[in-house]
Amino acid sequence: MSKKEHDIEKEQIEAVENETVEVEEQVEEKTVEEKLQDELKQEKDKFLRLFAEFENYKKRTSKERIDLFKTASQDVMVSLLPVLDDFDRAYVEISKTEEKELLKGVELISNKLKTTLQQKGLEVIEAAQGDAFNADNHEAITQIPAPSEDLKGKIIDVIEKGYKLGDKVIRFPKVVIGQ
Repeated sequence: MSKKEHDIEKEQIEAVENETVEVEEQVEEKTVEEKLQDELKQEKDKFLRLFAEFENYKKRTSKERIDLFKTASQDVMVSLLPVLDDFDRAYVEISKTEEKELLKGVELISNKLKTTLQQKGLEVIEAAQGDAFNADNHEAITQIPAPSEDLKGKIIDVIEKGYKLGDKVIRFPKVVIGQ
């Protein structure tokens, strides 16, 4: 082999080696680039999950806060229910007397108290004699023999009114049902 052929062969080998090195560098660059893209995807996914979790947290806490405000006065309302019952009993007893001025005074105070409590969200749960008994909505105190067939399984008497504060029942109506 002549020197010229040897030099040409050497140049060809170097060219092939250079191409191989360039191809290897490109492969390495792609893998580094792909790695970075994978890491970016993972970080984006992490961010989206964290953001969604934070949004859920905000919704949950705001709902809890609203519920707390709605029922914050529940303890006060529950403690005032016996006072409302006493006013109703007093009104019934005073209406039997002939002192109409006393009746008006008790009625005015009772109405003012009821109006104030209604403005704060207290509602009466309606239960009347002859209504169908529902264990989900009424509390049965006792059962007595029904005076007539059509009152079996129905409310005979309402012992205490029921009340709810917003959507939450704070006292079920206490009733007597026919058997």
